[in-house]
Amino acid sequence: MLAEYIGQKVVVDLRSTFVCLGTLKTVDEQFLELRNADFHDLRDTDTTRENYIAQSFATGIKRNRKRILLMRAEVVAISLLADVSDD
Repeated sequence: MLAEYIGQKVVVDLRSTFVCLGTLKTVDEQFLELRNADFHDLRDTDTTRENYIAQSFATGIKRNRKRILLMRAEVVAISLLADVSDD
């Protein structure tokens, strides 16, 4: 199922206050690898998760990591950035 997302820009919601946006490169049993990623701690801003993601959709991903590995056990949801809705 995740294979269809490889090479595409995704939003990864984590159990914590972090959200990650970037291009999904690889997936294995334990990790998701993202490239040109924005690893964002929502405690650093007054905006909500939904508003931050919508802003990133509108203005582009603000890369702060060339490569990041995310533990799959910490992932709550993953979606294509293109599927972000502003409704």
